[in-house]
Amino acid sequence: MATTTTPTRGTEEPPRHDDERAPDEDSRHLTSPLLLTLVLLTAVMFQDPVRRALAAPVMQSWMTVFVAVVLQALPFLVLGVLLSAAIAVFVPPSFFARALPKRPALAVPVAGAAGAVLPGCECASVPVAGALVRRGVAPAAALAFLLSAPAINPIVLTATAVAFPGNPEMVLARFVASLLVACAMGWLWQRLGRADWLRPPARSSYEGQGRGVAFWGSVRHDVMHAGGFLVVGAMAAATLKSVVPGEWLRAAAGNPVLSVLALAALAVLLSICSEADAFVAASLTQFSLTARLTFLVVGPMIDLKLFAMQAGTFGRTFALRFAPATFALAVLVSAVTGAVLL
Repeated sequence: MATTTTPTRGTEEPPRHDDERAPDEDSRHLTSPLLLTLVLLTAVMFQDPVRRALAAPVMQSWMTVFVAVVLQALPFLVLGVLLSAAIAVFVPPSFFARALPKRPALAVPVAGAAGAVLPGCECASVPVAGALVRRGVAPAAALAFLLSAPAINPIVLTATAVAFPGNPEMVLARFVASLLVACAMGWLWQRLGRADWLRPPARSSYEGQGRGVAFWGSVRHDVMHAGGFLVVGAMAAATLKSVVPGEWLRAAAGNPVLSVLALAALAVLLSICSEADAFVAASLTQFSLTARLTFLVVGPMIDLKLFAMQAGTFGRTFALRFAPATFALAVLVSAVTGAVLL
């Protein structure tokens, strides 16, 4: 008796590769060129209302402040990113392990002071600190370097001097307050920190690649991130300067405690790169020098992007303890330093 074979209903189709997607599959996604085209078409359709809005005195003032902050900060941002990438790629982490004292209590201030001669923004300091821990450097020393490097390096201090030409004491105050906070947090971690709070950091994404590829990859990453946060910070500064009613700012700036806390919170929210934050702080002329010093000390040590990077590198358990302690100590030390030096 002949048997007939019927096809199985569950027969699997050959796997479809990414380059074999259906033609209409990509059309469901909003790509960047399409988004840009939609924005341009909207601007053309509503060009008359847009032109009238831009001609308003408030918008003219807003654009003036925005462009001034960006143009002043951009050269320092680019220079800082290039130097940061060069150090991260061409200086081996083993160099720091050999240069630091073996005793953690002595390694903390040495690592903190090393930030004064090694340019780099906070985006680069987190992976560098992670590399130090992987190479056997005491976590307390690595954390002191993590906090000090983006706050007291030559690029940042030079930018601060340019942003505050009439207040050279601001450079000294920023250096002293930032170094004190970095060393204090290092010693605090050595005293109270636990090994199970600190997750061993993963390998750098650029390890194993050629130096040229790693260098330009680091530059592209930092320029995109730091440049974006610079634009956001400049927009916020221009808004505070031009749109927010003056009596609101005067009310906040007139209270010494409230002004310090307000700019500390603003530094966390804006997440501006340390090479550019001095120009934003200089534009907030309604606030006292002490309040603006707090903005400059808190920002490079703890903000939204730094919290995310610290959690990704060392673990969320670490970040949830380290970030609040850093914020509180930075605000306290900034207020005391400002009262003494400013």
